[in-house]
Amino acid sequence: MNHIVKIISVEPVTHDVKRFTIQKPDGFKFKPGQATEVSINTPALKNEKRPFTFTSLNDNRHLEFTIKIYENHNGITKELGNLKRGDELIIRDVWGAIEYKGEGVFIAGGAGITPFIAILRQLNSENKIANNTLIFTNKTESDIILEKELDEMLGDNFINTLTDEKKSGFENRRIDTDFLKEKITNFSQHFYVCGPPPFVEAISKALSSLGAKTDAVVFEK
Repeated sequence: MNHIVKIISVEPVTHDVKRFTIQKPDGFKFKPGQATEVSINTPALKNEKRPFTFTSLNDNRHLEFTIKIYENHNGITKELGNLKRGDELIIRDVWGAIEYKGEGVFIAGGAGITPFIAILRQLNSENKIANNTLIFTNKTESDIILEKELDEMLGDNFINTLTDEKKSGFENRRIDTDFLKEKITNFSQHFYVCGPPPFVEAISKALSSLGAKTDAVVFEK
């Protein structure tokens, strides 16, 4: 089913990521980690669908997306970046992306953090975030989405690594087998992996080589 919804606000999160708060249709429900296909409601773009994960919680009054805007591609996110309060989007039925199955390690590359935002917010709201860890890789500190909020939720269980910038308090290397072996002691727990396809593939292989069971590694398909 298609729902035409108005944008309530657009706010910057980082230099190239924006938070879109939009109307929530009556009775609209989703689970943290789920997504929907979104279009811009104009004659030229209403059939151009792109998947985005909800970063709000199901009991929030409005829906929220946290979207990376690619200004140098003439694509949908560039068009989304030009939208403002009162403009309209089309959202559709929800579908499963990443689902929380129990405590474990979340591993995200860049904008791949978005499916984890609602999951971590939900766990935090229920005081169940305790033993979950987030390993987050970005090019520079300015690229880290919701750094302050994630740090407040996870504390020492928030591990950041920067690949293009050396900075105090941050690792300065890629997430690979050695990195995972150093940071994780228990490979029989759940793992949640999201990011660009080559990143997901490399991390999944590394986890498997370290003893993680295939059915304990959850990644966005």
